[in-house]
Amino acid sequence: MTTEQVRRRTLFSGTIGAVVEWYEYTVYATAAALVFGPLFFPAMDPSISQIAALATFGVGFIARPLGAFVAGHLGDRIGRKSTLILTFAIMTASTALIGLLPTYEAVGVLAPILLCVLRLAQGFAVGGEWGGAAIIAVENAPKGKRGFYGSWPQIGVSCGLLLGTAAVALAGILTGDAFTTWGWRIPFLLSIVLAAVGLYIRLNATESPEFLAEKEKMAKEAQHRKAPIAELLTHHRKPLLIAIFARFAEAGNYYLFTVFVLSYVTTTLKVPQHYGLTAVMIGSALNIIMIPVFGRLSDRIGRKRTFLLGGTAIILTAWPIFALIGTGQQLTILLGVALFLALGHALVYAPLPALYCELFPTAVRYSGISIGYQMASILLAGFMPALASALVLWSGGTWPVVLIIIVSTIIAMISVSFAKETKDLDLAEIGKPPALTGSKA
Repeated sequence: MTTEQVRRRTLFSGTIGAVVEWYEYTVYATAAALVFGPLFFPAMDPSISQIAALATFGVGFIARPLGAFVAGHLGDRIGRKSTLILTFAIMTASTALIGLLPTYEAVGVLAPILLCVLRLAQGFAVGGEWGGAAIIAVENAPKGKRGFYGSWPQIGVSCGLLLGTAAVALAGILTGDAFTTWGWRIPFLLSIVLAAVGLYIRLNATESPEFLAEKEKMAKEAQHRKAPIAELLTHHRKPLLIAIFARFAEAGNYYLFTVFVLSYVTTTLKVPQHYGLTAVMIGSALNIIMIPVFGRLSDRIGRKRTFLLGGTAIILTAWPIFALIGTGQQLTILLGVALFLALGHALVYAPLPALYCELFPTAVRYSGISIGYQMASILLAGFMPALASALVLWSGGTWPVVLIIIVSTIIAMISVSFAKETKDLDLAEIGKPPALTGSKA
């Protein structure tokens, strides 16, 4: 098998794994926005019940940093491939079990408790998934194409969003009470089929030559090596902070337009739920198209310029997008969601894998990327849909949500401005640990 064939197979492995895992994650998010309120929190006022259901979506983010710490350590010490297989198995089992859960009507308060436990397991798995998928793509990329290769796992996220939303939408065409009674379980159980395909492909992934060389070096220096997390926190605090705050442009904002909007258009604007579902699906399809385009752009003009261009687009379009959605018309809702996902979000999200990989050396790359990415998730993303719903209920409008989008994006842009532009540097030479070079990272 040629080097190019190995690269493509490994890239496909990381991408398809991301598709399946984010399908499973999206199915939960969509179900939480549409049906989990009355099924698992029926004793509450409808508005409060909806907020509680969206809060369970946020519960998964609590476990993400733990998953990032564990997967980061395993990925840097044992290997990217085996760690990704582990996170994949945990995610799939948790999703399938959610599809089998009894509701509040059947077992009372035990139902939401079990829901939260399985949601925590999902969060733990996702905590280690993104970093591994990003690394395995970028480390195997040919020279000058790290941004393009790294954008493919990002496509996996959007493909998962598209498939998950479509699965719930198809289940939602069931007549009468069938969807809320049992139809919502179908998308969760379908994940078992997707997982079988994803696991087969992921088993054929290949470790990068760079990591294999680093692993051999680690074996020789085992007595003198710190744990990856200790090394990260001792010598790479600045890039870690950049990684955390860089995500503020897309972490919470992404879930505002893919989860909160579904709830907002049905519960506040009182329009059919397929308005929101259709908008998210079409927006996701456009996102899939644009992410590799902007990933390639980052190979040409740099990660920082691409990211800052996207941040500017998000800030300038935040208010007009919510004005479009607020009309309650299907076409304008679609235009609003599509504008965010195809332009602002795609611009900041596409260069992230390459940007993150170029912040950290091989020995701590999995830990640095995973912890940085997932700390931002718990700080901003996890409870954003529930917070946005509460703010709309409190204010009677969406202006607080727009304000959050603008402020968080400004924070991200400031953070990325402190990063060095490294698109033309050899990945193996980036940020070597002081213990090996005698210099500070």
